[in-house]
Amino acid sequence: MNTKYLDLLAHKYDSAEKVVTEIINLEAILNLPKGTEHFVSDLHGEYQAFQHVLRNGSGKVKEKINDLFQYILSENQRNEFATLIYYPEEKLQLIKNHFYNELELNQWYTEIIERMIKLISYASSKYTRSKLRKALPNQFVYIIEELLYKKNDSTNKNDYYSKIVQQIISLGQADKLIIGLANTTQRLVVDHLHVVGDIYDRGPEPDKIMDTLINYHSVDIQWGNHDVLWLGAFAGSKVCLANIIRICARYDNLDIIEDVYGINLRPLLNLAEKYYEDNPAFRPKVHSDKKLSDHERLQITKIHQAIAMIQFKLESPIIKRRPYFNMSERLLLEKIDFDKNEIRLHGKAYPLENSCFATVNPKQPDLLLEEEKQVIEKLLFSVQHSEKLARHMKFLMKKGSLYLKYNGNLLIHGCIPLDEEGNYEKMVIENKTYAGRELLDKFENYLRYAFEHPEKTDDLATDMVWYLWTGEYSSLFGKREMTTFERYFIKDKETHKERKNPYYYLREKDEICKKILAEFDLDPEQGHIINGHTPVKEIEGEDPIKANGKMIVIDGGFSKPYQSVTGIAGYTLLYNSYGMQLAAHKQFHSKEDVLCSGTDVLSVKRVVDKELVRKTVRETNIGKELLQEISILNRLREYLYMK
Repeated sequence: MNTKYLDLLAHKYDSAEKVVTEIINLEAILNLPKGTEHFVSDLHGEYQAFQHVLRNGSGKVKEKINDLFQYILSENQRNEFATLIYYPEEKLQLIKNHFYNELELNQWYTEIIERMIKLISYASSKYTRSKLRKALPNQFVYIIEELLYKKNDSTNKNDYYSKIVQQIISLGQADKLIIGLANTTQRLVVDHLHVVGDIYDRGPEPDKIMDTLINYHSVDIQWGNHDVLWLGAFAGSKVCLANIIRICARYDNLDIIEDVYGINLRPLLNLAEKYYEDNPAFRPKVHSDKKLSDHERLQITKIHQAIAMIQFKLESPIIKRRPYFNMSERLLLEKIDFDKNEIRLHGKAYPLENSCFATVNPKQPDLLLEEEKQVIEKLLFSVQHSEKLARHMKFLMKKGSLYLKYNGNLLIHGCIPLDEEGNYEKMVIENKTYAGRELLDKFENYLRYAFEHPEKTDDLATDMVWYLWTGEYSSLFGKREMTTFERYFIKDKETHKERKNPYYYLREKDEICKKILAEFDLDPEQGHIINGHTPVKEIEGEDPIKANGKMIVIDGGFSKPYQSVTGIAGYTLLYNSYGMQLAAHKQFHSKEDVLCSGTDVLSVKRVVDKELVRKTVRETNIGKELLQEISILNRLREYLYMK
């Protein structure tokens, strides 16, 4: 080991005693039970539902409350207590409104503070005091630690402890303390959060999800196809940018673009007003809780058409300059007979409906009008100079990856492209063949390069980001073709079908899952693959647990448009020292509904895998890092001793 590094480290540990103390501390931590991992997926902008699942820890908060108070509090009291933990500010106000004198309120404060201290003591039982201290509200650390570590048989200090609580109440600090204790409880029940892709698109508040994740104590992200689309737009891909605006227009979420991220859509609206009329295929999807005027609906419909046509035009040059993308069949504008208003696909002619080709030159259909060029350039400038979007995209890049190996499991949003025989699909890129893990690593390298060079808008790396959104061998898309054009313009629904990669039926086989785990240097017997991306249709009897528990699919429909298909409102996964549990969630209506009724959205938990021997920190990714630190500290101890 480099002695210069050891000399630098010696500034922090400047005595043998300090080195030994840290080694003892780290060795002890290795023997603690592993923390609880929380897996969520396919959030699609549904901030309110995500917030609730985060606050209740997919049922872990209620589980802790039941463990402690099942025989002390009634079910209604436990529900009320749980709601106070989830939404302390709002619940406190509701509770306080029921009291008519200060004496009764102060008595309630005393009881609830004692109850919350017990809950935190229980929830933190597998953490060090140092880790717990970091989770406590800063202004109350000393007070809470005094209450946490009091001994029940210590009559000498009873008056001391009582006075602490009385003073908190009399000085008007009880509400702040309760809010702090509730937030600490939420943090303690989940040690680490995994977001297995698709934070963006469809739902109205992806920005609030991003802000929540930025402030979360421990998180990683496996990019989804929609996330990569936003990363691509920020990285300079004009076609990715056109896609995100088109999707926002489709789901009536243009306020995310304009109001949240400050991107000026006026030039696009002016273009749309000039060339487009009303068109039923491009009208925005209606939100149940949001009303549009006829004028607003017509504006969005026109914008939707304008950006869709820009998108289709921008796709063609990429397909032509990257023949190894194997997408020549998607040069759809060139397959249109504009005189007959029909398109020829796979040898068959289809009439076109809802046509909006006013800006298309039949002789050169992928040619952008000068006005369209100016619009997309202005939009790209706006996107790349949005401070808030920059902050969100940089965090998404920093915390994200295409896949993650974590504590023996493989986390991936989409798929590992396979052929019908279960072999890894091969893709030739610049005369070199890639497959399996190597292909995913190559994709990620291109994405990171494109993000680091936003000034390059038509290089291979930037084009590859778009390929990740729509390409046949993309691990994020996982289908043979994306039929966006057909859904807009062709009535025959046979043309709308998107053929899935064989991975999506082969993952039912445990031998395939074991093969994939081995490809990523994971134990095929002990590991699991955790997927999102494809909604599990529980309403039709589909099982999210596949391949004898080797494969767990946790996209159950956070996104409201999918809930009628899935029959539920999302799956989440919990993995603690005892094993894995899958939680299914009922539809989340509103925070107000939870506050008033005290009911939760958790429907049922299923055991996926139970550990025969309780897992410790030593067996985790963090454990490996600690073992490396211990090894370095032992070298430092020898080095200092020799000096």
